Amino acid sequence: MIGANREMFSVDRKTAVPLYHQIFLQLRDEIVSGSRPFGSLMPTEQELSENFGVSRITARRAMDELALQHFVARKRRVGTQVIYNLPVKPIEADIAKAVDSLVTFGRKTKVTVLEITREEVGEPVASLLGVAAGSRVVRAVRLRWLDGEPLGCTIAHVPEHLGFMINEKSLKEAPIVSLVQQSGRKFGGAAQTIAAVSADPGMAALLKIDPIAPLLRVTRAFHDEDGGPMLLTQAYYRADRYQVRFDLQSNTIQAAF
Repeated sequence: MIGANREMFSVDRKTAVPLYHQIFLQLRDEIVSGSRPFGSLMPTEQELSENFGVSRITARRAMDELALQHFVARKRRVGTQVIYNLPVKPIEADIAKAVDSLVTFGRKTKVTVLEITREEVGEPVASLLGVAAGSRVVRAVRLRWLDGEPLGCTIAHVPEHLGFMINEKSLKEAPIVSLVQQSGRKFGGAAQTIAAVSADPGMAALLKIDPIAPLLRVTRAFHDEDGGPMLLTQAYYRADRYQVRFDLQSNTIQAAF
């Protein structure tokens, strides 16, 4: 199973990298990318132990490493909180041009639909999408190909009432931003975050790269003209095949591969 936080719950027991450090890298990437924002609570040691299938001692070492590097603070009776604040400033761009760019990108690449589910969303995805934890969403996982090689994996979440057009056939024929627009709601804006992360074993296998190889994670949260949530995409691209270019004069965003 691949998911915006489900795929993070995996470790490679064959590599020389210690298990605790693999967990540390994955949690650190979530924090640095903003998936776990400043002030949010981290999973408990017991939850990490169960999610990754490791001992409590291993989970504790991963959390200790996060605390040692000042990503989190561990407080008795409160839990472990994120204390890392993203040192980024927003760059404004035209949402219409950005959507057009994404549609063009989608049509230039081939897609394999790996999974479509209707489920209740948990944290941190709920916060990124802008809905309450437990809200019903349509979740779609797609693998993009270019010239016969995997380019990236995209995990999308759409509020269930806007996802009626999303199915395996439609996702093969049109980019998901186009399908969501068919709900009758117009995109009013989006927040985009680009971060460098390490490939976990599941994502590495999908993209045919080594575990812990560098990836570009592009997170986009779209909202409508009234500020309501419409779409969250988290795309993991191979760093050796994908880059993002900003045209600051015309406020456009282009993908290069």
